[in-house]
Amino acid sequence: MNVFRAAQHPGWPAHLGPVRVPAGRVSLRPIRLRDASVWSRIRIRDRAHLEPWEPTGRGSWEARNHTSNWPALWSSLKAEARRGAMIPLVIELDGNFAGQLTIGNIVRGALRSGWIGYWVAKDAGGQGVATAALALGLDHCFGAVGLHRVEATVRPENLASRAVLAKVGFREEGLLRRYLDVDGGWRDHQLVALTTEDLQSSVVERLIRAGRVTLP
Repeated sequence: MNVFRAAQHPGWPAHLGPVRVPAGRVSLRPIRLRDASVWSRIRIRDRAHLEPWEPTGRGSWEARNHTSNWPALWSSLKAEARRGAMIPLVIELDGNFAGQLTIGNIVRGALRSGWIGYWVAKDAGGQGVATAALALGLDHCFGAVGLHRVEATVRPENLASRAVLAKVGFREEGLLRRYLDVDGGWRDHQLVALTTEDLQSSVVERLIRAGRVTLP
């Protein structure tokens, strides 16, 4: 028996997309154990691009992102997915690993909320990949996952990520003072959110109308 076989929860597992942006076809799929080498290679190569925006970790960046750490991370993320608390996905560009998108802290019942976060390889940045991936993830949150509210946090200095969040419709709700230990210090973060009432149509449809994505 495969101990890592996912239990069935709303919205998990999921294969989403594709949609097309100038860089190519963007889609989302579940993380795989065999993603270890490409995950590690991109993370180590793009340290300067990623580290300023990510939570502080123990040990060096190279050690934390070594291939040997992926199996434990993969197992932990899959365990959270099996119990319905998280949806860990890979962002693919033309079928190739280009980053990750995670829907986390999923709460059912009267709250029906979660958060969404992502990272994208440097060579895929600025080409609509993150925007398209977020749109696919958000439509999944408000569709199959059945959420009412999705939140995200971003450092005020991260203008590129703030622009991406704005493009998919997030609205700013407030500033969280010294919210997370990021890049070696307690950093302020902007809280943004979307609820079903904010959407007149799907997020992907919004981007299509704005000319940011097309369907293949």
